Amino acid sequence: MKSTLGERIRLAREYNEIDQHRLASKIDVASRTLQRWEKGEQVPDSNYLLRLAKYTGVRPEWLLTGEGEMYSSGNVIQFHRESLLRKVNLINIPLLSSIPAGKIATMFHPDHVERYVTVDNINDSSAFALIVKGKSMSPKIEDGDIVVISPKQEVRSGDICVVRVNDEDVLKKVKFDDNYVHLIPLNSNFDPITIRKRDVTFMWKVVRVIKNL
Repeated sequence: MKSTLGERIRLAREYNEIDQHRLASKIDVASRTLQRWEKGEQVPDSNYLLRLAKYTGVRPEWLLTGEGEMYSSGNVIQFHRESLLRKVNLINIPLLSSIPAGKIATMFHPDHVERYVTVDNINDSSAFALIVKGKSMSPKIEDGDIVVISPKQEVRSGDICVVRVNDEDVLKKVKFDDNYVHLIPLNSNFDPITIRKRDVTFMWKVVRVIKNL
């Protein structure tokens, strides 16, 4: 079975006998961020993948795809950023207005593109990103993080979604129950919300989390 990106990050670190705190410090991220990468909870962007390859001495192509040898001949890394990005099929998606992770609030504006963010291809041309405001989904999704939304993907009970209710939006974990949808925060300091299914305009699945480093 082919290894995951998180497993390869951990393997590269352990081969070099580097602990998580030291490696995180060298590539300028928080230790908890590196832990999430190794667990597969989040995916580092291209800049941090290249830093990981540089400081662990592995071939960046191997780190990104699992293909070929782990180390290049003589343990010397030679690569070009442009060809590397093409190899992993990264795409730019629009970053729209913010989404509340707290009380239901005024909807984001889908026509307002603030900028673009780069992610690995999620096979959905309608995908977009939103900045999270609020703490109800912490520690997994924190204030200032970016969530990537795929309207194309099927939503299942237990998924984290952007939910529009009566022209207002919220970011929550969803649970289905007959005629109701429960909007569940991950932060125990916040209360769940129960709404009727008929009041839901749409439910769009979160497929990536980009940490606010």
